[in-house]
Parts: sequence; structure tokens; C-alpha cells
Amino acid sequence: MYQGKIIEFIDQGRFICTLCLQDKGTRLHLLTPLNREINISPKRALLFSNASLDTGMPRGELLNQLKEIEIRRRDFQEDVQVKELWELVRDGEEHFDYVDLAQLCFGKEITDDHISALVRALFDDRLYFKLKEGRFLPHSEEMVNQIIKQKEEEARRETRLKEGGAWLRNHVQNKPTQPPSCKDEIIDLLIELALYGKEASDFRHGKDLLLRAGITDIQRVRSLLVDLGVWGEDENLELHRLNISTSFSEDLLNESKQLIEVGIEEARREDLRDLYTFTIDGPDTKDFDDALSIQISPDSVLLGIHIADVAGVIPPDSLLDKEASQRGSSLYLPRNSFHMFPQNLSEDTLSLKKGYDRPAISLMCRFDKEGDLLDYRFVLSVVRIRRQLTYDEVNDLYKEDALLKQAYELSQELRKKRIDQGALILSLPDVWFTIHPDSSISLEMSDQETPSRMMVAEFMILYNWLAAKLCQEHDIPILYRSQDKPSEELTVGDEGYHYYVFKQRRKLSPLMIDTDARSHAGLGLDMYTNVTSPIRRYLDLVVQRQMRRYLSGESYVYNKEQLQEIRMSVQPLLRTLETMKRDRIRYWTQKYLLSHLGEKFPALVLDILRNRYRMLLTDFLLVTEVKKENGQEFLQGQQITVKIKKSDPWNDLLSLECE
Repeated sequence: MYQGKIIEFIDQGRFICTLCLQDKGTRLHLLTPLNREINISPKRALLFSNASLDTGMPRGELLNQLKEIEIRRRDFQEDVQVKELWELVRDGEEHFDYVDLAQLCFGKEITDDHISALVRALFDDRLYFKLKEGRFLPHSEEMVNQIIKQKEEEARRETRLKEGGAWLRNHVQNKPTQPPSCKDEIIDLLIELALYGKEASDFRHGKDLLLRAGITDIQRVRSLLVDLGVWGEDENLELHRLNISTSFSEDLLNESKQLIEVGIEEARREDLRDLYTFTIDGPDTKDFDDALSIQISPDSVLLGIHIADVAGVIPPDSLLDKEASQRGSSLYLPRNSFHMFPQNLSEDTLSLKKGYDRPAISLMCRFDKEGDLLDYRFVLSVVRIRRQLTYDEVNDLYKEDALLKQAYELSQELRKKRIDQGALILSLPDVWFTIHPDSSISLEMSDQETPSRMMVAEFMILYNWLAAKLCQEHDIPILYRSQDKPSEELTVGDEGYHYYVFKQRRKLSPLMIDTDARSHAGLGLDMYTNVTSPIRRYLDLVVQRQMRRYLSGESYVYNKEQLQEIRMSVQPLLRTLETMKRDRIRYWTQKYLLSHLGEKFPALVLDILRNRYRMLLTDFLLVTEVKKENGQEFLQGQQITVKIKKSDPWNDLLSLECE
């Protein structure tokens, strides 16, 4: 059927002009201009000529004619003005076959060569027509413009990849070179690769860029960004991945200045400035949101717990309020802190700073000499801090200072009552890092069970508990915290306190946040909320707003449905921030261990797995896994010694050798 016909098909984006030597039905046996014989399926053929050649002619004559046909078709292709053709037919809705369009280009008298030239021209151009079911359909003007933009972008991208690849290749080879004009775009592409790897939205082009720079390992991108000065050596990638705000916009800063100018409305507040009020915090604390006061009389003790009245300064739905809801919490990391509010608020106007009048919501509790609560009240107040103490200072002073001694004894009684009601004390030291100017790292464990820390913790728990009772008794809609009893209660055994804490924590029920008051088994309380850190935690501010409206006799800001919406919005963010904080502590711990390779440290076997052990490095509270080696057998709870063989903080890899 097709023997002797000129047949054209497309191979690797090029038109191939051939002569059909034999039609085998399911296969066409073809002769190419290069004197090769090939077989293709008829379905691959794009054009079949009307005219035929005599396949019985000498092979040389057939090849000459094939070459002449190819030359004629290429020459005719030069005469096809694709854009003009498109302008003639674009407004019509009909499809055009090859013959119709060839006649528009060359007139009524057309040959196979004219048709081939037309098809080749449209195929090579691809801007104005699309091929569909053997006919050409003109693109709309909108589609043409879109394709033009796409091609321009592809050209720009190719330029970026070419120039960027050369720049990075020279950088890797330590050859000084001027950055290209597209430097910022190249850096953005590298950052995308470093953050998301194969999940990067432009991974294909990013990989192409690296290959042009002579880089085959995508893991090198992070160090490349460090070398380029884009990132620091200890860059926190999660801050970038989660797009966490690390600064405040001009609008937010302007609003904070306006709120500062408003000042304190003292008329509706109880004046507590005569109380000897003090704060207890870490030595580096700058945002003080809680303070204490103690008054001792012959038959009772009056404890004052004063919380900064952030709700009285930050209006609901203000720009700052919306920003705080999106941040969820202040974030305190080794080396960096990111506040929920601008520093002129968090460290000044809102902060309970020594020597300044500050609005507060104060809890005044009266206890008898045995530590039993006699009465309490919440009040909008004005306070003035007389002294700002550190935890270490209180630990040194509390035995001699009458007020601090009374505060400590009272906190002891409060804790004892909670333990009697089922509270679990599962605290572990906090890990603190100091990064020195020479980049060396100091690591220390901060005990959470010192007298000063226990004192503050118990008084904050008391404030939160009584705030929950106030809201529950007066139907004030708030977010309560609760926790069911653990699945099992353990005791400290021969394995030691660390082993007990890690095992007991696994038995705990999850913490819940809801608008209904329920018991908090972990704290040994019948109900609980969080409201003592409104400068640092958004949900605390939300609860404080509700309490403040009650105390001032105003309508509540939120109903239960709105509180649930806030909870669902903020709670996942808080979990993310907590995970990031743990990961950064883990990073810096491994960075510290990097300078202690070959040294030995105590470890505790937490779990025995199939082919490895899960262990706790007790000096750093770092949980890691160690492969079982031949002949090694350890027991759960066993204390052993391990040697640090390798530490890779970037990739969270720690290699240990068991002694």
C-alpha cells in the first residue's frame, strides 16, 4: 500500500524523510537518506506522500532523489510565515488539515513538498498552532502570550543556570569571580534545595545548577551556603522551613509605640505599690511577667502573686494581637530568642521591671501557719517591683531572709499537698549552652529542683489553679488544661531517678486543652489553666483577657466556640515550636560532643531493641541509639560507659562505642 511513498516521521525531535521500500502491514521497511534501512510502525508515520518513486531504481538514484526532496522541503519551509498564517485563521473555530493550511501559504497548486514544509514549520514553531488528531488548531491570543512568557522564562532560567553554575564552579574551585546579576535567584534556589531536598518545588533545575557547578551531592548545598556567607555555620533550618517570624514589621512597631503612649489607667486598679514585691528569674531574663510579695502576720501569711496585665495593653484583634496568635509563643533557643511581642513591649512596657509602676492582675492568698489556704482574691492592680532576684541569689539567701524563708516553707507545703493528691514530680535539669567568641561551647545542667525554682513553680501552679477555679465557678469561658491518670505509676528503683523519669513519662496520658474543666492528674489538681505567662504565651493572654473582663465587669472577648477555634489554630504551632526547641538543644549538644571525640561519658540503657540499644547520655540528657556489637549484652537500667566516636550535628548522627 505504501511501497514507493515518501514517509516522514519524527525521531528525537527531528523530521526524518524516508522512502518506503516495503509495506509489511504492521511494519514499514524504510530507506533513509544516509542509506540505512529501518523498520517502524505505521502509527509513527506523520506524513505519507501522494506521489511514489520506483523502488526498482538503482539504490544510488533513490538516495539522490531522497536528498533532493529533503532540500526542496527545507527550502519551502523557509517561505512559511507561521505568524501571518495564524493571524489569518485565529478567529475561526474550525480545525485545519495540512492541505488547507498549505494552500493558504502556497496557493491552490501544492505538492507533497509544500505540505511537508508547512507541517515542519508549524511543528518547529509550536507557538501559534497545536496538532490534534491530524489537524492543526490555532492557539488563542491568550495562549500565544502565555507560551511566549513561558519561553522567555525558560530562556532566562537557562541563562541563570549557565551563569550561576559557572559562578558556583569557580567558587568551589577557589577561583575569585564576580557574582552574576542573577545571584539572588541562584541563592534562593540553593536555599530551596538545602531546606527541602528532593521535595523542593524546583528540584530539577536545582540539581541541574549543581551539576553545572560540578557538584553531585545535594548534601553539600548547606555547606556551600555557609561558604557563600548566606548562612551561619549553625543555621537553624527549621526557622526557614516553618517561615517563623524573627523580626517585626514597621506597622507592628508603630502600633507598639502607640500602645506605649497610652499609659496605665489607675482609677480602676487597686494600688499595691507599697508591697515589697520582687521577681525571681534567670540571670539573662529581660521579660518579667510574674512577681511575688510576702507579708507575715502573727497568725497568717499573705502571699501576693502578680502577673503582668498584658491584656490591659494589647487590644484583641489589633495587629500585635494577630501577630502574637500567629507566633503562638516566644521562642528561646541557644544563641537566639524570638519574642511574641516587640522588645519595647516585652522587655519594657509589659515587663515587671524594677522601679517602675506596672499594671498587673494580682492574686492575694491568705494562708494559716500550717499552709492551709484561708481565702483568696484576684484584683486588677498597680505594682512596683522593689528587687529583681536571680534563682542563684535566692538559693543563697532564703535560709537567712525571713520573707524568702517563709515563701520557701509555704511552697513546700503546697507541693506536699499536691503530691498527696497524686501529683508526679518528674522534673529533669535543663540543658544550657554558652557559645563563646572563639566558637567554643560550654554546656551546663540547670537543676529544676532548687529551692528558688521550686518556689516559683509552686506559686505559678497555685495561681493557675485558682484562676481555673474562679473561671469555673463564675462560668467564665476559658481554655482549661487537663490530664488523665497515667496508664501505670512506677516507683524509683535500683536503676535510679533518670531511668524512673524516662519510663514514667511514657506512661503519662496526653495533656489536653479544652473549654471544659477537668482534673489534671499530673499536677494533682481538680482543674487547671495556664495564665501566668501572658508576655510569652498567646493562650495565656487569651485566658487573661477573659479573667480581666470579669474583674472589670465587662463582657467577655471570646465565647466557647471562638476559644476552640483559637486552640485549634495555636496548639499545632506550639507543638512545632516545642519540637524545634528540642531539636536545637540536640543539635548544640552534638556540636559540643564534636569537640570531645574519644572521650568517655556515662550512659544509661533505656531500652533493648532488636539489634540496638536506646541509651541516655546522663551528663547531657541526650537519648540516642547504639548498635549491638558481638558479645555485648546489657540490661535495661544498666549504667555503662561509652566513648564518643563521631558526632554530626547537621545530620543528627552520633556514633558511640560501648565500653
